[in-house]
Amino acid sequence: MSKLSDRGVFLTLTATRWLPVGLVIGLFPLLALERGLTVSEVMTYAAAQGLAVLLLELPTSGFSDAFGRRPVLLAAGALNVAVGLVYLAAQSFWAFALAATLMGVYRALDSGPLEAWYVDRVHAREPAADVAVDLSRQSTITGLSLASGALAAGAIIAWHPFTAYSALVGPLLCFLALAIVHLVATAALLSEPAPGVRPWRRAMDSVRQTGPIVVGGLGLLRRNRVLASLVGVEMFWAVGMLVAEQMHPIRLAELLGSEERAGAWNAPAAAAAWGAFGLGAALVGALAPWLGTARTAILARLLHGLGAASMGLMAGPTALIGAFLLTNGLHGMANPPHAALLHREATSGNRATVLSMNSMAMFAATSLAGPLIGWTAGVWSTSSAMVAGGLWSLLGAFLYLPALRQERAQAGSKSI
Repeated sequence: MSKLSDRGVFLTLTATRWLPVGLVIGLFPLLALERGLTVSEVMTYAAAQGLAVLLLELPTSGFSDAFGRRPVLLAAGALNVAVGLVYLAAQSFWAFALAATLMGVYRALDSGPLEAWYVDRVHAREPAADVAVDLSRQSTITGLSLASGALAAGAIIAWHPFTAYSALVGPLLCFLALAIVHLVATAALLSEPAPGVRPWRRAMDSVRQTGPIVVGGLGLLRRNRVLASLVGVEMFWAVGMLVAEQMHPIRLAELLGSEERAGAWNAPAAAAAWGAFGLGAALVGALAPWLGTARTAILARLLHGLGAASMGLMAGPTALIGAFLLTNGLHGMANPPHAALLHREATSGNRATVLSMNSMAMFAATSLAGPLIGWTAGVWSTSSAMVAGGLWSLLGAFLYLPALRQERAQAGSKSI
């Protein structure tokens, strides 16, 4: 395993990172509802995750750029194990809020370092290399890993091996076990050049460098209109993801009349949906060179928003799942071109920071929109909240226009 290429390590750790997540797709809202929380409370406690990311995303990414990707990823992996334990024990609103907060800290640590590590390794050998194809491969593996995990979750729920507990607990236990596997794989496979200084001195130096890196990252948004617009896309697109990921299992439970039945239906649906995500990512690898990266991103975002809105219009569980599959396939199409556009605006010294600013914007949007969507669902209906969220996400496509104009200008200059 130690002889894996950089690409092999990147894709292997992508698989071990997302396989356990597949086991709990849609599970946490159903678990909270089953343990007595309301829809509004579920959407509100989930906002704690976004707030934690909002506060910590840039400091942790700046520390990652300064201190190194490997130690940050190891800390994130250990925290993810703790997250599984807290969710397993949670019985109240505040316990679920604590679990969501820890998940937010984990996501802040985990967001960007692995991708930044790989892109830097590639650019160290070939500075002008385009990583869009490998990012497409990563998205495909992410989708397939999530699909495999979700399919396993459905089998575990149907098997229900621990009859003294809810059927929803089994996938959570498996999530915990696979989170430990990912932590061990990260420690075994990921390597970085030796720092040349003692760890404590390196840590202190990195803390001092984190502030300037964060300030520099924020300065990038002021100076770089294209990057600011790309990060702004997340403020809209994230709401569409919230509809698909958080509201979909809640709506499914309403239609089926039971959280456990919804979990049994949701698991194979999620497996198929993330399989569609992988297919969408593979398709965009062929579409982007022909249509252009920016145009592909615009098209994918528009279709994803329409797909999310259509989920709220479905009157039966089968139709809802069909719309969910389509929306997740479009999600897979949207990810690689957006990531490729971000990397065009980043350098080795700020790459993790740029990725984390993008992630921070996404979680800021979900933390603000989550309680509002939950309130809308309580006042009107779950389906109305889903339609409103999907339509709002459409507006993000217009923020790709600066990147489109830049792409056209660069293409024109190359043709001269």
